[in-house]
Amino acid sequence: MATEKVIIAGFGGQGVMSMGQLLSYAGMVENKNVSWLPSYGPEMRGGTANCNVIVSDSQVGSPIITGDATTAIVMNLPSLLKFEKSIIPGGMILINESLIENKASREDITAYYIPANEIANELGNSKVANMVMLGSFIEITKIVSIDTVIDALKKVYEGKEELVPLNVKALEKGAESVKK
Repeated sequence: MATEKVIIAGFGGQGVMSMGQLLSYAGMVENKNVSWLPSYGPEMRGGTANCNVIVSDSQVGSPIITGDATTAIVMNLPSLLKFEKSIIPGGMILINESLIENKASREDITAYYIPANEIANELGNSKVANMVMLGSFIEITKIVSIDTVIDALKKVYEGKEELVPLNVKALEKGAESVKK
């Protein structure tokens, strides 16, 4: 891996920022160069939210991703419509097909369709759809180890350890959903 430039986007409240933070933290733990840049719409919960995450073996020049994303992870239709064009040819997009009926419109990128909300609901909590998507992304790219992300989760949920097992299951189910 050289560099992954990821745009993670969805409605506020879908855990977009959490995905970005966990990915960045896991990259730091693995001694990679990382940046995490959040961006919120006018309303926090329910408005649009996205973040730019760069995980690299070399130095990160700018935290801003403009038209050169290697991957977009989109949780809702407005995010697909807005960020699909930001992916480089040969890049990829992960689409939450639970909330997005549209398919990727570009032929020069690889699209993965993950029923994140359905998987989260099967686990008993729709709020872990973001971890399903993150698990899928990590399985595809191997950008960081899933074990490092699980360690990061344990740090994030210090004092709320009861939330860790469900989030770990969601990561694992996400990874399973894209295994060939």
